[in-house]
Formats: sequence, C-alpha cells, structure tokens
Amino acid sequence: MREQSFPKVSIKNWVEKSEQSMKGKKIESLEKDTYEQIRLKPLYMQNDQEEVSQFPAQSDFRRGAYSLGYLSNQWKVAQKLTIDKNLNEQLYKAISKGQTALSFEINESVLAKVEELEEELLRYPFSINAKEYHHEFLKKIQSLPHSGKCYGYIGIDPVALLAEKGIDRIEEGYQQMFEAINNSLTSLPRIRTILVDTVPYHNGGAHAVQELAIAISTGVQHIEKLAEFGLSIKTLVSKIVFQFSIGANFFMELAKLRAARVLWDMVTKAYGVDEEERGMIISATTSRFTKTLYDPYVNMLRAGSEAFAAVLGGIQYLHVSPFNEPEGKETAFSDRIARNTQLILRDESHLAKTIDPAGGSWYVESLTTELVEKAWELFLAIDEKGGIVEVLKQGWIQTEIAKVRKRREEAIATRQQAIVGTNKYVDLQGESLKNVQVSGVQHRAEFPPIPQGRLSESYEELRFSAQKLKKQGVDLAVGLLTLGELKSHKLRTDFANGFLAPAGIEGKMSTEIHAITHALEFVRETGYKHYCLCGSNEQYASFGIELAQNIKTAFPRVHLYVVGLPEERESWEKVGIAGFIHLKSNCYQTLATILADLEVGIDD
Repeated sequence: MREQSFPKVSIKNWVEKSEQSMKGKKIESLEKDTYEQIRLKPLYMQNDQEEVSQFPAQSDFRRGAYSLGYLSNQWKVAQKLTIDKNLNEQLYKAISKGQTALSFEINESVLAKVEELEEELLRYPFSINAKEYHHEFLKKIQSLPHSGKCYGYIGIDPVALLAEKGIDRIEEGYQQMFEAINNSLTSLPRIRTILVDTVPYHNGGAHAVQELAIAISTGVQHIEKLAEFGLSIKTLVSKIVFQFSIGANFFMELAKLRAARVLWDMVTKAYGVDEEERGMIISATTSRFTKTLYDPYVNMLRAGSEAFAAVLGGIQYLHVSPFNEPEGKETAFSDRIARNTQLILRDESHLAKTIDPAGGSWYVESLTTELVEKAWELFLAIDEKGGIVEVLKQGWIQTEIAKVRKRREEAIATRQQAIVGTNKYVDLQGESLKNVQVSGVQHRAEFPPIPQGRLSESYEELRFSAQKLKKQGVDLAVGLLTLGELKSHKLRTDFANGFLAPAGIEGKMSTEIHAITHALEFVRETGYKHYCLCGSNEQYASFGIELAQNIKTAFPRVHLYVVGLPEERESWEKVGIAGFIHLKSNCYQTLATILADLEVGIDD
C-alpha cells in the first residue's frame, strides 16, 4: 500500500484560510455564548483538553461508572408505565416488548396492587420516583415474600418536592427517608432509596450549570441531614441515584452527564469515600420542557436526539417520553415508538457495545471541564447561602432560574432559537395535541415553587387564540404586496410567510406590483386589516415610501408592515407603518399584536 503524507497546517494557516472564505469576517464571529455563559469556538484542538482520566470507573469518573461501560452494564429500558389495569399483566406485556426495568407511576390505585407483584418480575430492577408515596410503597415491597430479590431504586427527593410545590416538608421527609433506609437495609439491601431529582429545575428552564450545581447541593443536603440520624456516609452514598432530564442541546446535555460524575467524585472524595464507591448512578428522562403540542410527531425526533445524548453520556436507566406526552395521555402507538427509540439505539445502532464513545473528543472534553468548573463555582455559592433548601426558601434559586427562562423565551420570541413546527417551519394545516395544562399548585405554597412548563407554550397560546378567531369567522390572512418580479421579492415573501405562520396566519400574495395603482387595487379587493410590503431595498428606495404613503392615505385603518430593514427608517415611520419585519424582530410580540387587532375587528 502506498504511503500517504499530508503537509502540516498550523492553526494560523487555518484561521487565515477560514477568514478568506468568510470574506473578511473574523473567525471570532463564529463563536457563540450558551445560556451557561460558555463560549463555544468553531474549532477545538488538543490543547483545549486538559489531561483527563484514561479509563472508565476511575476517578474522576467522567468516562463512566463501570470499567466496561455498557458491555458489562447495559442501560435499563425504563419506560414509565401508567398502571390502569392489572399490574402484573401490564409489566409482563411491557417486558415482552423490550422493557428491562419495572418503572411506573405510583398512586393510591397502584399501592393497592403492589402485593400482587409476582416473583418472576423481580428479575428486573425497579426504576421509580415514588415521591410522596415513598414510605408506604417501600413497606408494601418489603412485605413481598421474595423482597430480598428486589434491586434497582425506589427513591424520593423531598428537596425537589419543595422546589416543585413550595411546601416545606423537609424535616418530615428526611425522618421518613431515614426510616425507609433503616428498615430496608436488611429487607431490601439492593434497593437504592435516596433520589436527587433535578427534573423540576429543568422543567422550570434551568441551564446545565444550574442543574449540576443543584444536583450536587441536593446530594450533599441528603448526606448531611440523614447522617444526623446516625447513618454512615458509606451507606448513604451507596443508596443515592441521580435523575436528570435531557434537553435539546445535544453536546451540552452529553457533557452534563459526564460533568455530573466528575462533580460527584469531587464531593464523595471530600467525604472520604473509597474510589470504587464514588461512581454516580444516573437515571435519565427525555425532556418535557422541549416538547410541543403542534406538529407533535416532531417530538419523536426530539426524544430520539435526547435519548441518543443520554446514552452517549453514560446512564443506567432511561425513559423516553412518548410524542404525545404534553397531552397527558399516551397511546399504545406513542408508547411503542418511545420504547423502540431505545431499542434502535441499543440493538440497531449497537450503542450497548460501546465504552464512553464521546471520550477523547476535544470539544466534549473541553465542554465537560467548563461545566465542572462553573457548576462547582455555583455549588459553592449555594453552600455559602446555607445550602439548597435555604436558597429555595429565600427564592434565590427560583430567581436565577427565572432569569434563564426569560432569556430562553426571548430567544424563541425573536426566533434566534428555533422550535421546529412551532416558531419555524410551521405546518398551517397540521393538527395539534389537546391543550392540557400542567396541574398547578393545589394548595397554598409556603415558598415560591418553580413554575413547570414547556418552552413552546407562548406560541401555542397564539395558535389557540387564532383558532378561536377562525371559528368566529375571522379570516386569518395578511396581504403580501409583492413588488416587481419574483426574483425581486421571493426572499422576503418567503420570510414573511414563515414569520406569520407561527400564529396560524397565512400570507396572501398579490400579483406583481409595478405601480402604486396595482397595490391600491389589491388592498381594495382583498380588504385585509394587515399587509406586508415585500420587495428589494432598491424598490423600497425608489418608490416604497411613496407607496406606503398612498396606502395609508387611501386606507388609514390598514396596518402596514415592511419586510426587511431599509434605510431612512424614520421616513417610513413618519408615513405611519406599523413596523418592520426582519431577522431580529420580536416575532411573538408582532404576531400577538396582529391577532389582537383581528380580535378588535370582530366588534367593528
């Protein structure tokens, strides 16, 4: 075989060539800041990666909790079931279709059925966040004739319940946790009973650094409080499981899981825990925060990407949410697709035959390290303020998360962040899931809870408002005044259509407009309340302002928008246009204004 050689290229040469192709722009213009205040670079090299552990199951555990990764310890397919019939029958059916863990919602009805659990099912691990049913559910499990065979986790996180509901039951919660752990040490020795649940923070809009810092702070809180009852640090660490939601930012979420293990290694090392016992056990779930009611089948793709990130990040349990999860009622079809997503990753993509496949990537390793550093800094800040419970009672962490959520909402409002099928690439004829509100706090909160929701909700409210208007006979249309030939206006006509679609509004194109009279005739014939001028900057400069002035004079009640950001904006504004529609426009506010105008028109 002939030897091949390539000339060495320095980073300086690469930057020069790149900037040439960018027509003079600096390479720094490609850098981007994340919500975590981490600056992403266009290129990562070996010097971006600090020296890290070479093997999994060794400190700092970024490469995984097990030395052979999934080769020796496959992640468990832990699809959360809703038990509405026979408990055993539903579990056997799920297992026959690929489920490898006993995972289901706990409620009063399920509690009454637990004693029916057959011994054969105990070959599979539990994967349950029992929440307020934790104490009672564990008692039921302990009463089973073969309870000693049980393994997995049946956990509770009283801190997460405080964050989600705003009710302080911390002392009572830890008392029950202690009793549960103490009683189960001999009867359920292989069951982990302490959960660190970061899902409420994720669903409130928290970014990865906040989730990590909160997770570690909560872990420390659990250890400190339960140690007061006389339980050893070694016992407590062996009973903890961490639960994370996996969001849309693929590499950030992957690195988040790796960073979590590094941080937990740092904490447990400080407690004097032996290295072989410092590996973090992670249960992951795809994000509810990222899912949408409109174009719901896109949720399958979102869940697939999130599941992929989770698996590459190294997890022990995984729940993939059904695409219709926001509706609150899964179907046999949606459950099957969600479960099969995991099975494809495991059996067709062969990810179960990997050991930390992301390890060694300069980008991933650099991102992992930055997350660790920033999360540790926030963890120390929380600790200085008295710990996670205190910052929740003070409302400090709620305020910090609310700031991030506001930034996220601003990004989707201006469409700097895309939600496919919701604020970009909208299917106007597409159906939506039913609008099921997340049940709010049904009691008086003692502290401000973290609002739970989904990022797409604001745009969905626009669509619901539009549907109501349509039922009342309102024509959800905006006239597009297309100036000149197709090549002159197509770019901005397409942009206008995409801009209007998130509110369910259709753009109605005029024929080619070459004279002011053509435009006036189109407005007169169509009679819409809103119109957009779509043309080139040259056309705007030559007769755009004159055209706008004529339209406003002839039809003073018409709201006229200009697509693009032409020069002489003050002159346009003096004419009385409603605004400019361009890449940096606040799409949400503009559409909300248009719908409000249409609603007023019902009474006119």
